[in-house]
Amino acid sequence: MSMIEKDLGSGLPPASDANLLERLFKLSARNTNVKTEILAGVTSFLTMSYIIFVNPIILADAGIPKEAALAATIYASVFCTLLMALWANFPVAVAPGMGLNAFFAYTVVLGQGLSWQTALGAVFISGIVFLILTVTGVRQKIVDGVPDVLKSAIGVGIGLFIAFIGLKNAELVVANEATFVGLGSITSQGPLLALFGLIAAALLMAKRVKGALLISILGTSALAMIIGFIAYPKAVSDVVSLSLPSMSETFLAMDIMGAIKYGIISVIFSFTIVELFDNLATLIGLSRKAGLTDKNGKIENLDRALQADAVGTMASAAFGSTALNAYVENATGISEGGRTGLTALTTAVLFFLSLIFAPLIYFIPSVATAPILILVGALMLSEIKHISFEDFTDVIPVFLTIVLMPLTFSIAQGLAFGFISYTLLKLLTGKHHQIHWIMYFVSAAFIINFIMGGH
Repeated sequence: MSMIEKDLGSGLPPASDANLLERLFKLSARNTNVKTEILAGVTSFLTMSYIIFVNPIILADAGIPKEAALAATIYASVFCTLLMALWANFPVAVAPGMGLNAFFAYTVVLGQGLSWQTALGAVFISGIVFLILTVTGVRQKIVDGVPDVLKSAIGVGIGLFIAFIGLKNAELVVANEATFVGLGSITSQGPLLALFGLIAAALLMAKRVKGALLISILGTSALAMIIGFIAYPKAVSDVVSLSLPSMSETFLAMDIMGAIKYGIISVIFSFTIVELFDNLATLIGLSRKAGLTDKNGKIENLDRALQADAVGTMASAAFGSTALNAYVENATGISEGGRTGLTALTTAVLFFLSLIFAPLIYFIPSVATAPILILVGALMLSEIKHISFEDFTDVIPVFLTIVLMPLTFSIAQGLAFGFISYTLLKLLTGKHHQIHWIMYFVSAAFIINFIMGGH
């Protein structure tokens, strides 16, 4: 029997292909193999594939056509995940960031009244800024200069913001003239469906079922069809399409000059700040989990991974989607043994194949994706364990950061109040030695934006 026949019979790639994969991804050096990497890639895809349906629905609220938003979401994820695989050799998949997409839709477009084209221009500019900061090494200095308590507060605040949007989309929280917000009619079909999806997703996650969030979305949508809450597909072509979805309505539609003319310092600043902290923290955590650190704690190709994300964010804006982030859900694939870019390559291929299910987006109601926003927000609450509540000059900035993100419906406002209050309180209490020079710069930028009428 030939070597190729043996390889095929064992379910492994032919020897020549295996050698190519070995050269590309250094499998043996990271103590892994093709089968393990592919399994890890499939696992990562299942746990983060919910973004395929959640992101387009959020972007649709900003006015972006659903089909184009779905296509842009998938193409951006595929493009940047391939960069992670082939350029950085990281077992990490990337997709439009939760929190960043909410900031884009609800703060920038709906809150500040920008067109989605101008907002995409801001995303593109933030990608350029992120790339410059990464290449020059300033990125690390900025991250080092922000106190750990604020880094954790940012994560918690964004989590509450996302959860609040989920509760709103589920109609569990509604506007109330007397109290601003109130409980919705929980016996109505929409809220009941959302509660069903929330319980189902939480139960599946508790039982560690792979693809729990995706199963919840599809299950809730199916139930919505059964009870007549939404229409159901009448033909196979309503669910599966052999032609790729078009993003012609969003491709290169970004208005860069419009973003510059608007002078949205805080918008671009907020995109960049959130990208910096969220991405760096996630990549470092995942890299350590995958054992990609050397004896000095240095992570191989971390700069390449961050550069890939910056380039990916620019590409995402060009396609018609929001800033990208490495997903913490990659931890599931790493737990299955993923150690190289082959894991990410597998996930990218599966994202691309999911394009054939693009028509399904029209049969996914917001009440089916709302529970996912609530659960993602709940998971982000874990960052609170890293916050110390002993120093009052830390407690107040942390509190303002966390509470003002959902209450002002703006991540940027929460960031602004957190940074400014931290700097002022430390100065006024004689603790100026605890303030990194970066904090002065960031706080001054937010104050200037307020004076200039920024919201």
